[in-house]
Amino acid sequence: MAERTALAAPSILSADFGRLAEAVELIGASGADWIHVDVMDGHFVPNLTFGPKTAADIRKLTKLPLDCHLMVTNPQDHIAGFAGAGADYFTFHVEAALHSNRIIQNIKAAGMKPGVCVVPGTPVHALDEILGDVDLVLVLLVNPGFGGQKMISSCLEKLAKLAALREERGYRYLLSVDGGITTENAGTAVEKGADVIVAGSAFFDAPDKRDAVRKLQGKAAG
Repeated sequence: MAERTALAAPSILSADFGRLAEAVELIGASGADWIHVDVMDGHFVPNLTFGPKTAADIRKLTKLPLDCHLMVTNPQDHIAGFAGAGADYFTFHVEAALHSNRIIQNIKAAGMKPGVCVVPGTPVHALDEILGDVDLVLVLLVNPGFGGQKMISSCLEKLAKLAALREERGYRYLLSVDGGITTENAGTAVEKGADVIVAGSAFFDAPDKRDAVRKLQGKAAG
């Protein structure tokens, strides 16, 4: 049986914000599959990053899918903006949403693929009613708000649970994982069921970006 591999999605949160065009070029040249865009509002999480204008500017520079992770208190208010910016995936937090199903339908109507995310303290069963409607489930291995944190390894078991549910119920969502991912531990996340590996520092701090991407994808170096 062949080893599982995953898509690598470098997060521009770890890039030099004054040199985003160079960062996008590095990602494209590395063989990475997606670009992950962390959007923070200073309310849902204790940090501020950027909005749809930045996503739109990145869109002009690449054909890679833009995987936008909305760490915001009112995700429904940002659907139109990110759809207009050219986002491919719009992932919101179940903890920030009262009417999750309505948000999912609005994301689809706007032409994007809906994703849902859970923080470390949220159990998998909080997603039971919407798992069949989303294209992506993002499991955070750290408490959101800042890059460069150490992984909470127990959260990896959520991946295994979500992978089992997908198989059992015939769902089709991709499983994504973010937080504390390194080239050394990415393989464990892939083994647990991750289809998408999000990494910031592990990519931007790597001297060899192509080698880092292959390791994040769960492939042998070379």
